[in-house]
Amino acid sequence: MTETWDLYDINRIKTRKTAQRGPNIENGYFHMVVHVCVFNKDGHMLIQQRQKDKVGFPNYFDVTCGGSAIAGEDSRTAVRRELYEELGIDIDFKDERPFLTVNFNHGFDDFYLVEKEISLNDLILDPNEVQSARYASLDDILMMIDEGTFVPYHKSLIQCLFDMKNQRGALTKSFF
Repeated sequence: MTETWDLYDINRIKTRKTAQRGPNIENGYFHMVVHVCVFNKDGHMLIQQRQKDKVGFPNYFDVTCGGSAIAGEDSRTAVRRELYEELGIDIDFKDERPFLTVNFNHGFDDFYLVEKEISLNDLILDPNEVQSARYASLDDILMMIDEGTFVPYHKSLIQCLFDMKNQRGALTKSFF
């Protein structure tokens, strides 16, 4: 079944338009993508390996999870669904805001950061989406990007996600 996405204007206001999953979004409209990065107490990120037949970076490792919001979902609902569908982790994001939003040509991508102890044995991997999962350090992920085994995010984005995991905002300390 093809996903239907809500479309937004440049100000991130939902329009009454929708689009079917794919690259052909009409100019001037945008769709929502969400990602979550789960970190353990040691500061390692839970990463997943995408299935070998996935469209877009098959067999590559990726951050904990991510995907497009489907029609009717807000960002928090979408990230909860994606995390549960892909890894069997149920976290309620109802009182959370993204730590970071990255804009791309035809959308925006909300990144949520969570510190939580999750055993790899407790994961329920979606066999259509995920072939394996493990924890990785920042250095591990940066090396994997260099080797071409991790989704080719900008290294500065991955560094930023690790830097922001325990704080909100761009400042290292508040003046309030």
